[in-house]
Amino acid sequence: MAVTGKTTPVEFADLGVPPKKLLEYYRGMLLIRRFEERAGQMYGMGLIGGFCHLYIGQEAVVVGMQAALKEGDTIVTSYRDHGHMLACGMDPNGVMAELTGRRSGYSHGKGGSMHMFSREKNFFGGHGIVGAQVPIGTGLAFAHRYRENGLICVTYLGDGAINQGQVYESFNMASLWKLPIVYVIENNRYGMGTSIDRASARTDLFHRGMAYGIPGEQVDGMNVLAVHEAGLAAAEHARSGQGPIILEMLTYRYRGHSMSDPAKYRTREEVDRMRSEHDPIEQLRHRMLEGGTAEAALKEIDNEVRKRVAAAAQFAQDCPEPDPAELWTDVLVDA
Repeated sequence: MAVTGKTTPVEFADLGVPPKKLLEYYRGMLLIRRFEERAGQMYGMGLIGGFCHLYIGQEAVVVGMQAALKEGDTIVTSYRDHGHMLACGMDPNGVMAELTGRRSGYSHGKGGSMHMFSREKNFFGGHGIVGAQVPIGTGLAFAHRYRENGLICVTYLGDGAINQGQVYESFNMASLWKLPIVYVIENNRYGMGTSIDRASARTDLFHRGMAYGIPGEQVDGMNVLAVHEAGLAAAEHARSGQGPIILEMLTYRYRGHSMSDPAKYRTREEVDRMRSEHDPIEQLRHRMLEGGTAEAALKEIDNEVRKRVAAAAQFAQDCPEPDPAELWTDVLVDA
């Protein structure tokens, strides 16, 4: 894959995507959107404590990427992680239970929003330290190469993490050893409350691996088909022994950095414009309708998703809290 800054829109015909697959993308993005909306409501009700970073607006990135991977490929990301969990196939019941600190959560109620894991789904977290997941993902890629299992790691990071030193240490090692890894930069334009042009000397982040010989691609991260197409090519690049590659996904978060962020650093007009002109779910919905998909079918999916999310929320509230003795478990691991 060449280093390029092109973000040419992808039409259905470009990929020959069957309607059934488009419906899967739609369902996947809608599940994340409705789940995050409910999580925001529950946070406001005091049912979710601590930090809570919502993924609303960025759904196309993880849905398009995950659809390009193979079973066994590993995933690691930052603290804005609920969407990644759901896209990996983790049970919404377990994710919501962890958000509410309940015993049936993926980390038994002790990890919360930022620290959930699933070995079964090859999801290695959720990490609360900015950029910390990048060396971890690089280590996962090293394990794949060492075992010669033909698998790759996809490591997600944000534009706010890209200036961390450990990111470039990882880039150097990954390129030196030609590790099978795709670094996905989710550029949502703001690192906490700082716009990217105030924090980065160059705002086209896909160039950041050039010093290490890592190719990069800039992708329309609000278009699930564009993400999927780039993801397929990047995964093949990493899997074929050519080493790491960077995908910069141009995306946008509609909510604040976290639930405690009023997001006064940007205008309401900016957010509304992104919603009306670039929303990933609405883009796909309009294209499917134009392609002949019945509106009733899309409404049925929405109803199913809403019921699934409501059931997850109820499941979480009905779960017991962890026993206080759990504070002393999972501290050490037998190795």
